Amino acid sequence: MLSDLARANDRDTSTQVAGLRTYFRSGSTAEISWRRRQLSQLRKMIADNEAHFLRALHDDLRKPHQEGYLTEISFLYSDINHSLKSLKKWLRPRKVQSPLLAQPARSYVQPEPLGVVLIIGAWNYPLQLLLSPLVAAIAAGNCAVVKPSELSPATSRLIAQLLPRYLDSDAFACIEGGVAETTALLEQRWDHIMYTGGSRVGKIIMAAAAKHLTPVTLELGGKSPCVVADDADLAVAARRIIWGKFTNAGQTCIAPDYVLCSRETANRLTPLLQRVLWEMFGEHPRESADYGRIINRQHTLRLSDYLGDGEVISGGEVDVDDCYMAPTLMRNVNLSAGVMQEEIFGPILPIIELDDFSNVETFINEREKPLALYIFTRDDALADRILSRCSSGNACVNDCMMFMLAQDLPFGGVGASGMGAYHGEHGFRTFSHYKAVMRRRNILDINIRYAPYSDRKMKFLRMLSK
Repeated sequence: MLSDLARANDRDTSTQVAGLRTYFRSGSTAEISWRRRQLSQLRKMIADNEAHFLRALHDDLRKPHQEGYLTEISFLYSDINHSLKSLKKWLRPRKVQSPLLAQPARSYVQPEPLGVVLIIGAWNYPLQLLLSPLVAAIAAGNCAVVKPSELSPATSRLIAQLLPRYLDSDAFACIEGGVAETTALLEQRWDHIMYTGGSRVGKIIMAAAAKHLTPVTLELGGKSPCVVADDADLAVAARRIIWGKFTNAGQTCIAPDYVLCSRETANRLTPLLQRVLWEMFGEHPRESADYGRIINRQHTLRLSDYLGDGEVISGGEVDVDDCYMAPTLMRNVNLSAGVMQEEIFGPILPIIELDDFSNVETFINEREKPLALYIFTRDDALADRILSRCSSGNACVNDCMMFMLAQDLPFGGVGASGMGAYHGEHGFRTFSHYKAVMRRRNILDINIRYAPYSDRKMKFLRMLSK
């Protein structure tokens, strides 16, 4: 049975959702002017409060201001600006051919809003991963409830305070809280649910959505391999891998989870990775203003357990009370241990050596499909081979994570790493229904389709179908 608190949460949430649905049915959100105004207001909210958001991100994750701006605020500006620029094109009906039997007719596909959607954000990028889906939902003309992560309380609190000041409060709501509040939200009927987080909760989301036949977009994660071929430019690869792995202290769903290379390449790459770590974060990363912290003590303890799964060759220092783990490189890792069986989601980079590099695709394909796949090589044919043989949600050749900057590329997982996609028009499509429409006139009402049927009508039908 639900507790009294859960029942109260459910009643309050139900009332809020009903109010949003009533407003959606008024038709206001379908107007392009309304969508533009909400997107512009969202941009204004971020611009007016940049310093507050950067401070909140630092409070939650010790995120450096420049990193917070690049990965969260700047990303949202680009997302909003791209949507404002493209919205008219995305809304345009797309004409399709009408069959001869239906003439005269005009057929087209018309995007329409889904209704009232739920967006559940994640704690690792608590601003971007909540508001970027909201950008797509607004562009598509929906009402929405956003649920920030309770594990990033400073950012959650700030969003909850600011959102009703800038956006239409009849169309949008921000609900804070933990398990009880999320459970109450999942009891409601939604027109779409978008969740970013881990696979365990993703299964709970999907099960709850199934009760109402609600479509879902799940951005999950997984172990994203970073393949480094023998011919790669190792100096460039080292800089880009270290940046991709240790941004946000490794708490990034598309961070390289492990490096996959030959033993010879591992011997040449390892000292370069160590040198880049020193260049970026100094001899004592804990004292660096450019290196963040783990979200909480529980996750710090979880990560510290991985240190016994192989040989630590750099880093390894942990202070649970400070939620600190040094940027860590590992070799001679036990492939059956937790560090290679679970998504690391922290500042540990195992370097896995293959006795035969030609088996790289087999190694990747024996595991769950990753959210991202990274390939460092000068050989286009090798890159093409790996890309064609290994499935992943996203991929990047000779860099890490940079595909996120391309607004017209979809972002999403495949298999265990998620389902559905967003960003740019792909986000607009996620939160839209593409209605098929045919408009006919009352002339030329050919009776070939009407009873009574005859051999003559059948002959004519055969002629039309060939």
